[in-house]
Amino acid sequence: MNANDITIRLERNEEYKEVENLIRESFWNIYRPGCSEHFVIHVLREDPAFVKELDFVMEQNGKLIGQNMFMRTVISSDDGSDIDVLTMGPICITPELKRKGYGKRLLDYSLAKATDLGFGAVLFEGNIDFYGKSGFDYARRFGIRYHDLPEDVDDSFFLCKELVKGYLDGLTGVYQTPQGYYVDETEVEAFDRSFPFKEKLVLPGQIFK
Repeated sequence: MNANDITIRLERNEEYKEVENLIRESFWNIYRPGCSEHFVIHVLREDPAFVKELDFVMEQNGKLIGQNMFMRTVISSDDGSDIDVLTMGPICITPELKRKGYGKRLLDYSLAKATDLGFGAVLFEGNIDFYGKSGFDYARRFGIRYHDLPEDVDDSFFLCKELVKGYLDGLTGVYQTPQGYYVDETEVEAFDRSFPFKEKLVLPGQIFK
């Protein structure tokens, strides 16, 4: 990766469809046959919780190769209060450039900008092997539980990073996923038909079938 060839900037309205196609290419057949992430961002951009100041794309020599975005949400504290936090994603890098350091650079840049804007913490569903390199840890170590997840179920997918040191000190509570992430499959299918055809495949390692 040549750092001089890379630009990270805010997404522009006129490139929404191009970004959605980038996300579609990145997630296709990874977690399920096909994907829904390109429709998710299409919906989330109009959600009041969407943080426009943290809606980033990554360019290489003028070509879009990655993106990341954030949503406001809360932790419902066990004392009855709501604690403002962020969640993140979809985040992606174009398939041919994955595992080359681009994703971490985009992630670290995005997190630094979120810190500059005064946000206290980010909670996210992801792989600790990757996100741990950028300071994420298991959310359980901060006293945060994932909503609707039974106590005896593996929660190692649920990660947290404090952007402000001590922001979550003394807190226990339940993280709330923004409702905008829950999309209707019929609407996903209808939206996907506006993109070039891609074959849906059932592959080993997919979480959803």
